[in-house]
Amino acid sequence: MEKNHPKVEYGKTGVLVVNLGTPDSTSWFDIRKYLKEFLSDRRVIELNPIIWQIILNIFILNLRPSKTAEAYKKIWLKKENMSPLRYFTIMQTKGLSKKIKDESIIVDYAMRYGNPSIRNKMTSLQKNGCENIIILPLYPQYAAATTATVCDEVYRSLMKMRWQPSLQIIPHYESEPLYIKALINSLQKKISEINWKPDLIVASYHGIPKKYFDKGDPYHCYCQKTTRLLNENFKSEIEIKTTFQSRFGPQEWLQPYTDKTIEKFAKEGKKNILVICPGFSSDCVETLEEIAIQGKEIFLQNGGKNFEVVPCLNDNEDHIELLLFLIKKYLIKQK
Repeated sequence: MEKNHPKVEYGKTGVLVVNLGTPDSTSWFDIRKYLKEFLSDRRVIELNPIIWQIILNIFILNLRPSKTAEAYKKIWLKKENMSPLRYFTIMQTKGLSKKIKDESIIVDYAMRYGNPSIRNKMTSLQKNGCENIIILPLYPQYAAATTATVCDEVYRSLMKMRWQPSLQIIPHYESEPLYIKALINSLQKKISEINWKPDLIVASYHGIPKKYFDKGDPYHCYCQKTTRLLNENFKSEIEIKTTFQSRFGPQEWLQPYTDKTIEKFAKEGKKNILVICPGFSSDCVETLEEIAIQGKEIFLQNGGKNFEVVPCLNDNEDHIELLLFLIKKYLIKQK
């Protein structure tokens, strides 16, 4: 029996870094495919699913892909032929692998929407001998529409496995000192590069519908906590204010809205604004196009003079150190 037993890999630990996702290209069809998966997630859109699918398939998926494609074309990395989010997620994964330096630990990445999928990567880690898998969603501030939907997909993947690995999930890290320090380092670096002093700093987080907050989602509180810690540790007279971006549809979202706030500050006479996006672990269409391009246009058109965006933590050394620290708390040595 032993001679005929199939070879089984075992004794390893997997680390799966998970980001939101990205289309495979800027083509209309790839954008539509990505948006369909993303906007079909009931954690993201909490409307009657029958009514929503009619709206989604008849109207949104026929109209929105063209607009979204134009936004992606503005920020697409032509040399690498991929979105910045995919590029930086790959670089973060490589950076972690180099620092861990342990053959019994496999570090990989997946996207909640698009490729590579969580299910495929979970299956790959299990087949390569990972008896324990650590999931690191790259969302510092927990929300049901981000971290929880990653967990949902991970659990669905486990349901397909005959030999399930043990599982650990890192839920959030909005107040982790290394995270706050990395954000402050990025702020200080950007300020040292510009030749003007910001009147204020806008901390822009991705928004969620207000009704999600009313139902008990802690996301708003985590964002406010991060901004409070930034103000306390930045040690500057420059105030950091919380705003929320990327609203979608007619319903009310968390306020104040980033675009409206930028417009308001410009009209009030503020000439110099610096924006940081603490909730985004990698630069993406929301930071590079919505804020750096659209946000700047709004500010300048309403009387502003200087507008800059702090790059996300991306593959910065202190960001990799933060991710390593988070993972090390969950590592289990397999025997």
